[in-house]
Amino acid sequence: MKVLVADDHPIMRLGIRQLILREWPEAEVFEAETLEDAARELAARAPDLVVLDLVMPDVAGTEGVARMLRLAGSTPILVLSFNSEAAYASRVLKMGAAGYLPKDRAADELVIALRRLSEGGRYVTTSMADHLLDLLGGRAAPCEPHELLSAQEHRVMLLMAAGKAPAEIALTMHLSVKTVGTYRARILEKTGWKNNVELTKYCVQHGLTEN
Repeated sequence: MKVLVADDHPIMRLGIRQLILREWPEAEVFEAETLEDAARELAARAPDLVVLDLVMPDVAGTEGVARMLRLAGSTPILVLSFNSEAAYASRVLKMGAAGYLPKDRAADELVIALRRLSEGGRYVTTSMADHLLDLLGGRAAPCEPHELLSAQEHRVMLLMAAGKAPAEIALTMHLSVKTVGTYRARILEKTGWKNNVELTKYCVQHGLTEN
């Protein structure tokens, strides 16, 4: 088994490597500390699985996940994060990630998650699975404003919260500046926020910004 571990924290990469090799001694583990490094390793190594930090130093918001999903094709991606599980898990799963695991659960659940993904399954924690079932059954609490947004609107929101200008967002997402403006208008209309300041404040308060 070949695994690509993309995380900008050397100690985190080392811990993940040790967990993998303890379970699969013959595994090949490749490391990347930026998204650009990860993209190169992905192309060169053709890993069977990718473990990706939600927050990479050379991208904002969920753009790292979006780009890796485009590049990885059918290769399963397990997203790790210190960010709020409730805020991000369902979003990255909808984007196409095969699993989401909070970093503080990695020591206990990483091997379980990778085994699930290697068998063609998906993985979330038990608490997140219960939350997703509640959503399907209509028993979850009322939606937060950001949960009303489409995937593209959510990406634009995170980039706006990161302080990116419309031209930067357009370049990152391969959109026109006019389209970015349209998404911004939709975001404000759906959420009731009056401006970028309110949007950013909300994202900070709800753990949607990068930690």
